[in-house]
Amino acid sequence: MEKQSSYNKEELLSCGRGELFGPGNAQLPLPPMLMFDRISHISEEGGAYGKGEIRAELDVTEDLWFFECHFNNDPVMPGCLGLDAMWQLIGFYLGWTGGSGRGRALGAGEVKFYGQVLPKAKKVEYVIDIKRVIKRKLYMGIANAHLFVDGREIYSADDLKVGLFTNTDSF
Repeated sequence: MEKQSSYNKEELLSCGRGELFGPGNAQLPLPPMLMFDRISHISEEGGAYGKGEIRAELDVTEDLWFFECHFNNDPVMPGCLGLDAMWQLIGFYLGWTGGSGRGRALGAGEVKFYGQVLPKAKKVEYVIDIKRVIKRKLYMGIANAHLFVDGREIYSADDLKVGLFTNTDSF
């Protein structure tokens, strides 16, 4: 696998099919649960902690699946989907850095919501700052993340944790 600094939608779908990092390794969900359209930047350097960063984007359209069902006559993107996107990106980062195993969200410290994604929005941007990657029996990433809608920050999450597991039977 060539280590790229950005990924388009087709490359992300390839990851969702298990083709990017190899069988049994980090895999993104396929639509509709894939919560971004592209990774515009990924690096093992930079970010708030100098340990790596990821930037990704979702193009917002009024016909996104979750607007129809959450809530009736009051459409809004569920906050949990934005949080899940952040975990998805950390798992992708772990696979991208060479970690083996299937990604699983392990938790979060403090999560704050102070805005919403509505159908009239144009773009959601995710900014993930890697704080630490532990490469032992458990390959785990810890990061802080921010979600912006049309340039305005509306979610933040501290100490998001994702691990890679070679066997998830007892998880």
